[in-house]
Amino acid sequence: MGLFSFIKEAGEKLFGGSSAQAAAAPEDMNAKAASAIETYIGAQNLGVSDVKVSFDGASGAVTVAGTAPTQAAKEKVTLCCGNVASVQSVNNQMAVTNPEPEAQYHDVVSGDTLSGIAKKYYGDANKYPAIFEANKPMLTSPDKIYPGQKLRIPAL
Repeated sequence: MGLFSFIKEAGEKLFGGSSAQAAAAPEDMNAKAASAIETYIGAQNLGVSDVKVSFDGASGAVTVAGTAPTQAAKEKVTLCCGNVASVQSVNNQMAVTNPEPEAQYHDVVSGDTLSGIAKKYYGDANKYPAIFEANKPMLTSPDKIYPGQKLRIPAL
């Protein structure tokens, strides 16, 4: 799993924006952003351990390391990092305890639905729950996807 690109303006708003923050030193902002992303990953209860995140605000790059119990958990960590506003790329260097084949990814565009995405990748719109489950807990409803979001598309 290499470097993944994301749309910098799309995603969860975990940090940035206030004038007080704009006055802070870049290294302080990078550390706060990395901490916010680590907290967000922890809140997803993915079973990962020893997570360390670094963020470079100038390039929008996140590097994440640690240990994931499965390939799916590692991929969800990539999505946790990348589907955050101000993040443009993610370098996931996590080790996987139980390796599995990697999933495909889909960049959501305006008009996409999970059933439409399922039809594209699986040939059956009714298999959208597989995509929804593969992206939980970041997705809270099959109807709540947004343009710019990147989704895991697991093999069936």
